[in-house]
Amino acid sequence: MIDLSQYPFEISPLSQENGGGFLITFPDFSECISDGDTIDEAIQNGLDALHETIVALESKNYPIPEPGNHNQLIQIPKNLYHRLVRYAKQEEIGVNTLITTLITESLGKQI
Repeated sequence: MIDLSQYPFEISPLSQENGGGFLITFPDFSECISDGDTIDEAIQNGLDALHETIVALESKNYPIPEPGNHNQLIQIPKNLYHRLVRYAKQEEIGVNTLITTLITESLGKQI
């Protein structure tokens, strides 16, 4: 069982024109966001959204990132990045998840 509390998150206030309250995002899961009227509500809603995101990734056999891997950066050519973005949208997943999956699958075939 994955301990959801180990995943870092960021909370930011939403403007009144965006409904007010607070937005929660998870750097390890670019596709996972939620909100709430209070910070506590945003955190609870965010953890619920994170759970559902992990369930969806597992159902597609995509790898689940370890908590805190968001500080690792790589540089890739701009045209390759745009191709990855288009493909991720088709697959309805985040770019980071797509890249992790492609690399994992590629390495698995070579090992």
